[in-house]
Amino acid sequence: MQNREYHFYVYILSSRSRDLYIGMTNNLRLRISQHREMRPGTYTAQYNIHRLVYFERFQYVRSAIAREKELKDWTREKKMVLIEKVNTTWEDLAASW
Repeated sequence: MQNREYHFYVYILSSRSRDLYIGMTNNLRLRISQHREMRPGTYTAQYNIHRLVYFERFQYVRSAIAREKELKDWTREKKMVLIEKVNTTWEDLAASW
């Protein structure tokens, strides 16, 4: 039996006006594409949030879930500092996807 390596991602999306959304997935490209569909009634569609501005990769799902919960409890200012440490211009990291 072959061991499969899994990857999980915690990500932050932003609108141009810097409204934020934090999520977790095991397929970052697919999840970003789902957000970009702008399905009516969703938080990300309502606030036009579809730009990937930050993400972290994890091997274990429990670690990713714990980090997502941690980030969601942070203040907006603390989240913005985290983003700006790795993405100073708030560019869409998935623009070419």
